[in-house]
Amino acid sequence: MAKLKWGMIGGGEGSQIGPAHRLGAQADGLFEFAAGALDHRPEAGRAYAQRLGVPADRAYGDWQEMLAGEKDRPNRIDLVTIATPNATHFEIAKAYLEAGFNVLCEKPMTMTVEEGEEIVRVARESGKICAVNYCYSAYPMVRQARAMVRAGEIGKVRLVVTNFSHGHHGDATDADNPRVRWRYDPAMAGVSGQFADCGIHALHMASFICDDEVATLSADMASTIPSRQLEDDAMVNFRMEGGTVGRLWTSSVAIGRQHGFDIQVFGETGGLRWASEHPNQLIYTPVGGRTQIIEKGEGGLHEDAMRLSRVAIAHPEGFPLAVANIYCDLADAIRGEPRDGLPDAADGVRSIAAVHAAVASARAEGAWQDARPPMFR
Repeated sequence: MAKLKWGMIGGGEGSQIGPAHRLGAQADGLFEFAAGALDHRPEAGRAYAQRLGVPADRAYGDWQEMLAGEKDRPNRIDLVTIATPNATHFEIAKAYLEAGFNVLCEKPMTMTVEEGEEIVRVARESGKICAVNYCYSAYPMVRQARAMVRAGEIGKVRLVVTNFSHGHHGDATDADNPRVRWRYDPAMAGVSGQFADCGIHALHMASFICDDEVATLSADMASTIPSRQLEDDAMVNFRMEGGTVGRLWTSSVAIGRQHGFDIQVFGETGGLRWASEHPNQLIYTPVGGRTQIIEKGEGGLHEDAMRLSRVAIAHPEGFPLAVANIYCDLADAIRGEPRDGLPDAADGVRSIAAVHAAVASARAEGAWQDARPPMFR
């Protein structure tokens, strides 16, 4: 089977997310890295792309040049990944979808709800895929948890508790580091800092595993480092459409926590827990029974967990392979075999609607807000 051709915008030398995409896209031999506009400095981007093996005539200076160079090629790219700062996502994604390209966009998909709804409409009209990189949902044991909830193995879900809290932005003397500063700058990050950066991963995970959508929320946000315009800590209570109660904490100043992303789902007949720092294990406790550890790679897992387990039991699978699982699902979808669970533009607009609702709630001293985008109310 011929490889699909893949291009990337952003994610240049020194990028935090760029290597994960390049490893993920090429891990299974499904995609060929064919084109790139990797840096806001045109010559640096061209040079870096060529060092990574991109042909010189497809190493572009910016995304507009890449769009012009690819759209009429007989062997044009099948998928473009957008890994640029938040404020640029909408313009780039819209342009590529309208030109008939499939898109994988980093989160948050857009800065505003209106932009998010526009991306949903453009994707539907173009007939192309617009996926969003909620890659934690592609860990095998997260897929196992979702399948168990869907199969009724813990009964109706009553409560979900999740957090994504780390301490890597907790040093006030490092606040002007460019890799940190932009995340708290409204011009580049939008209306929210930590919640839009990490909290929406936790919120999406709650919806993904519970197979339900967030309906309303109440939020408290704080900028604990005074120089920051946007929050670095947030607590969000939410209610889902099916009645599930949700609790979410996200922070970037929790010094001593490293990655800090975990989720617990409590149903009528059992509970589940998954943590990104121990991604191979899903902890399951049936009501009145003993706690069990379900291991990635063992027998008897649900099909989606088995399909996305890459290496033998007891061998760890990390973040790049979770990203690779997103690319596996994308490759299947591009070839006409869509996979249930691939995060799409609808997930993206739901997330940005929740971000704006949380900001509005925090400004209103925690008043409950409708968290749904208007198109889904």
